[in-house]
Amino acid sequence: MNQPAEAMDRLLTALRDGKTRGLPPVERWNPPFCGDLDMRIAADGTWFYLGTPIGRPALVKLFSSVLRRDDGDYFLVTPVEKVGIKVEDAPFQAVEMAVEGEGDRRSIAFRTQVDDVVSISDGHAIRFERAAKGGLKPYIHVRRDLWARVTRALTYDLLALGEVREVEGREMFGVAAAGVFYPAVPASEIEGL
Repeated sequence: MNQPAEAMDRLLTALRDGKTRGLPPVERWNPPFCGDLDMRIAADGTWFYLGTPIGRPALVKLFSSVLRRDDGDYFLVTPVEKVGIKVEDAPFQAVEMAVEGEGDRRSIAFRTQVDDVVSISDGHAIRFERAAKGGLKPYIHVRRDLWARVTRALTYDLLALGEVREVEGREMFGVAAAGVFYPAVPASEIEGL
């Protein structure tokens, strides 16, 4: 691969010269792999290049628009180049939440740090994982196998909407939205969270 600065310049030029509106069709592009770029997305959603945080939100949005996940690995993809990057947890952070209604008719929408807005639905599910110290980490599907981790403050708000329901003969604690119940943990484990 060429020098990191040259790869970054080519990537920025290709992105800026694109004629597409909205999200580029990265799932249809199949450029050659050009190596790994010294770029990572930290667990808190901060993007780094050469070890330095990328301080321009517009630049982070630009990069996030060409982010793709293939077989568990993350890449920035343009029509002519594909470079690997590291992601510590999830590429996005859900930083705002809006709730309307209750129970199965409840509507929950999230905004990410790069201004993607998604409403919980068939195409935008919630999933829960156990945190290292016993808590829960909720994630929201954003697009193309890319997920947003719900921030800690919003996790408390989301779990406050939780309820216990029977799922496949087992009492589960979870959250209902858009006609679907998303189980998080067995009801017997709620006290340990």
